[in-house]
Amino acid sequence: MARSIKYYIVAAEALPEIFIKVAEAKRMMQTGEVDTVGAATKLAGISRSAFYKYKDSVQPFNDMKSEHIITFQAMLKDNTGVLSRVLAVFAKSGANILTINQSIPTNGCAAVTISAETSEMAESLEQLVTEVSGLEDVIKFEILAG
Repeated sequence: MARSIKYYIVAAEALPEIFIKVAEAKRMMQTGEVDTVGAATKLAGISRSAFYKYKDSVQPFNDMKSEHIITFQAMLKDNTGVLSRVLAVFAKSGANILTINQSIPTNGCAAVTISAETSEMAESLEQLVTEVSGLEDVIKFEILAG
């Protein structure tokens, strides 16, 4: 039986310090600041064993968008212009919409998924989510996959 892996997005302030240090060691290696795991772990102030224990489980949120294609999920009220206002936020941010899928509205709401290429965005994903979430008639807006 295959083990199901769950993922959570957690504010860095809530994480144990070891996870932050593992992420920092990984960043140093990816950017070329250091050439070896030993050097990265020494600079981060962690042991090599701690690095290897957590390295596959810790990934900064921004790294999740490495391919720059993010899928968003929204629940919108069935009112004229709501989807248009959501898409205007995407356009303003510099995101390139790839797909839009909308369900037939039921009970006055429609589920919408939007996939967008985000490498040319002028703002962060967090800013985009906050701005869309604050629009009138947007019930829920979140990142589904990336």
